[in-house]
Amino acid sequence: MIDLAEDTQSNRLLRLGAQPIALTAAALLLLIAGVTSIAIWRAYTGAAPETDRVVASRQLQARTAQASEQLVEKTKGLEATQQESIDQLQVVQDQLQSMKRLLAAQQADTKRLSEQVANLNESIDGLRQSFASARSTESDTPSVTPRKPARHRVHASARKRSRG
Repeated sequence: MIDLAEDTQSNRLLRLGAQPIALTAAALLLLIAGVTSIAIWRAYTGAAPETDRVVASRQLQARTAQASEQLVEKTKGLEATQQESIDQLQVVQDQLQSMKRLLAAQQADTKRLSEQVANLNESIDGLRQSFASARSTESDTPSVTPRKPARHRVHASARKRSRG
């Protein structure tokens, strides 16, 4: 009896295998039923994975665009700050050059004035030496004082007597 049950089952499979059109039609009906049920499920729930992906993609693009705009704004701000720094540095460099020129001019003036003071000191020393040598020459020679004429002396002595 067991043999008969197995034979009956294998006979059915053989019969189905003998009719490939029926087997193909059954597979096609199952496939159509599955696709139809998926389509009905998507239409009923309103959720389609492709739509979700498109929405997610658009949101990602929007975030990327926003981040890109922020980067552009920050870059422009940095460029402006950098240009201001460059301008300030140029002003400081110009001021430094001016200060260097003024310092060089002052140093040249100081040197010129120092030379003039040295020349004046030499001139003063020369004048002192010539004055000192002139005095020593005068003290070496006897001084000749002109004598007053005699009549002035007499008159002067007479005046002393009359007062005294």
